[in-house]
Amino acid sequence: MHIVLVGCGRVGAGLATALEGQGHSVAIIDKTRRAFRRLPAHFGGILVEGSGFDKASLEEAQIQRAGALAAVTSGDNSNVLTARIARETYGIERVVARIYDPRRAEIYQRLGIPTVATVTWTVDQVERWLIPDKVAAVWTDASGSLMLVDRPLPDHLAGSRLDNLEIPGKVRIVAVTRAGMPRLDAREMVGQEGDLLHIAVQKAALPKLEALLAPAAEQVAS
Repeated sequence: MHIVLVGCGRVGAGLATALEGQGHSVAIIDKTRRAFRRLPAHFGGILVEGSGFDKASLEEAQIQRAGALAAVTSGDNSNVLTARIARETYGIERVVARIYDPRRAEIYQRLGIPTVATVTWTVDQVERWLIPDKVAAVWTDASGSLMLVDRPLPDHLAGSRLDNLEIPGKVRIVAVTRAGMPRLDAREMVGQEGDLLHIAVQKAALPKLEALLAPAAEQVAS
């Protein structure tokens, strides 16, 4: 998948390196060329000196073929504007914006832009939004049979009850992070775009969990 990153600070550079290491093609945009010095010498992605909300810069980064975009500059407004342009102008569904003011998170979530506040920011967490099919195990018991995984709520499940994703004895929704705030009443909630699910699952039941999260067409095909 081709992924566009905007901002080549420590997070942007780390994310670019990690994603390229997984085999994705990466383009990274930054207003200052010297920011690219944070990238390793072997980085082979596209480097664009420019702005994340400038059409010429985005198209130089080959946004037309991108499957995901992350805006990780130091400016909240710039990040959200970039994410909105990616989604509304170029039709990219997988976008995420870094924010410094968690009080704005709920506003941005209503605009359909998943956000991660600086206080909870990690490269791994951004990857969960950009590559939601990747199971991210955040905890495994000593036997290796029980896992706690984080998965963004697929867009097609927004409006559905979260307890519909449970399988007795195999899959349980432990909590959900919404607008940057974790909640423990997940089983009583209706999913919203931007939710991050925290799920306890038996390792053997991972395929069943993936089936529950898949679009209906994929479920029929499987």
